[in-house]
Formats: sequence, structure tokens, C-alpha cells
Amino acid sequence: MGGIWLTRSMACLKNWPNIRLSLFMVLALLDMMLLLQQTSHQYLKFLNSIEYPTSLLHLNFHLFNGCVGSLNFTVLACLSFQEVVDELGIYIVSFDRPGYGESDPDPKRTRKSLALDIEELADQLGLGSKFYVVGFSMGGQVVWSCLKYISHRLTGAALIAPVINYWWPGFPANLTKEAYYLQLPQDQWALRVAHYAPWLAYWWNTQKLFPPSAVVARRPEIFSAQDVQLMPKLAVRQINRAQVIQQGVHESLFRDMMIGFGTWEFDPMDLENPFPNGEGSVHLWQGDEDRLVPVILQRYISKKLPWIHYHEIPGSGHLIADADGMTEAIIKALLLGDKVTLS
Repeated sequence: MGGIWLTRSMACLKNWPNIRLSLFMVLALLDMMLLLQQTSHQYLKFLNSIEYPTSLLHLNFHLFNGCVGSLNFTVLACLSFQEVVDELGIYIVSFDRPGYGESDPDPKRTRKSLALDIEELADQLGLGSKFYVVGFSMGGQVVWSCLKYISHRLTGAALIAPVINYWWPGFPANLTKEAYYLQLPQDQWALRVAHYAPWLAYWWNTQKLFPPSAVVARRPEIFSAQDVQLMPKLAVRQINRAQVIQQGVHESLFRDMMIGFGTWEFDPMDLENPFPNGEGSVHLWQGDEDRLVPVILQRYISKKLPWIHYHEIPGSGHLIADADGMTEAIIKALLLGDKVTLS
């Protein structure tokens, strides 16, 4: 059976001896998470000698300017799908990514380094040889990296409205151009700066001469009709926003932009099926009214990677995971495969 822990501690990674990750043992859908399906009754000793089950699944949820640091939101999220957690017997471990909350910044952070950090953290916690990964929004870049660099450790993966890098070479130029110009002009400029002049990302988004990223500024135009309806459910996340970016926005928000929209060393559309024998699955969830991530690019990815289970939800926007029943559907699809259908 599942369980909820509101326990916090710190972990130091051996590859980065000066980097600490703030850990939250929780049961929720948040920024960076570990979650595994329970398969045994064995237990592990956590860093502070509190005992937790070893079976966990790793989830990486990210709202760009949010992190795991809101325990109030954790409790609410847990209650929203507690029956599913109990039914499937799953546990979640979450941690603040570098630069967020109380986790130390890592100016040398790369797509590969974060995937390796996840692998090492799973080993430190004794989570076993396999776990799942899930990424929401900017967290999608981490899931792509896990599929690239630590696919041998994965049991399954899910990407929920994953942010697109318009400079991935696998996209046809005419398609990326069409999708790119669906963004607000200020976001087009913010993405250009993040890609071509990343050292100016902080200045561009904090100066007063030109409008900064609409996502950073939380402009209402970026939200779909369904997103607006879901806003009251998200209000609790704003309570601890100061805690989320307490170390400054450069090593949190804008480091994410530089990594996510910079030049990647691999193209996700070149990835091979990590589960050729059907021992696991990869799911991609996308709302067709998402104003932050153009659906036309996700459709192209799903055609290029036919081994991905593509779920396009009509009428949904970027906050697809917060719609009623979606959390349950996403988790069950990942754990139970094609047995889940949306009502």
C-alpha cells in the first residue's frame, strides 16, 4: 500500500561533493520526484535513519518556476489521488533540482549531469535497479536525458506537455517556423536570447526596456481556457514561491532556459526504443489547446518515434495534469499500460 511522508533531509552527491540536494519524502505530483511501484516488503534506511519502502518510482515534474518546496501543495496533491496510490501501492520521493529551494546551484549543470544525478540519488536511497521517470513541462528535458543516458535503469517514462526545443535538428524547418511564430513575440525573443546568447538570459528577462518572457511574467495570454479554469487549484503553489526561488532566479529559472533551449548534444528524435521487448513503455501526454507547447510539434515527435504511446487530450491546455482525473489516468497508463482509457 502507499504512504505519505512529509520528511525533509539533505543528500550530497559523490560526483558533486559540494552540491546538496534538498530531499522531501512525499506522495504528490510536484517538481522532481522519485516514485516506484511496490514489488516487495523490503525496507531501506533513509539518510536520517527513518525507514521507507525500497519500491519507488521516479517522477520529474516541473512547472518552470516551481519546485517541491511547498509541503502544503504536497498534502493537497496527495489527497487528490490517494485512492490510486493505495490501489497500486506506489511511493514517491521528491527533491528540489539544483538551484531551486534549498538545493545548491550547479552552474556546470548539463542535460547529462542531471540524469546521472538522478541515477546516483536513486542508488543512494537504495531504490533498486529500475525505476520510472515522469516529466512535466520543463521537466520533459530531464526525461529525454534519462532516456538518452540512463535508459538501462528505467522501467517506464512519461512526458506531460514537455517543452520543445525549436532547434532540435529532427524537426522540419517549415514546421518549427510555424510553431515558433505561434508564441508571443516577447517569448520568441526570450527563446532567441536563451539559445544564441545564454549569458544574457538573466539580463534580458529582468531589464525594463523590452518585455521579458511571458512565461516568467505569467502573462494571462499564455493560458488556455481550461488552464484559466484550473487556476484556483494552483493558487496554493504561490504561497511558497519565495522559497522556490530563494537562491535567485539566475540559477533556477534562467539556468533552466539556457539548458532547455540551448544547443543539445543529442536529438530526442534520434533515440531508440528503450524497451524493444515490451518490458516497459514511454508515454507522451499533450493538450491540443496548449499555448506554451505547440501540439503540432508533439504530433511530429510521436510519428518519428512510433514506440511512444501518444495521448492527445482535446480541449486541454498546458496544465493538463491538473484536470480532473488526469493524474490517475497518467499514473495508471504508465503502470498498467494500455489498460487505461479516459472517460
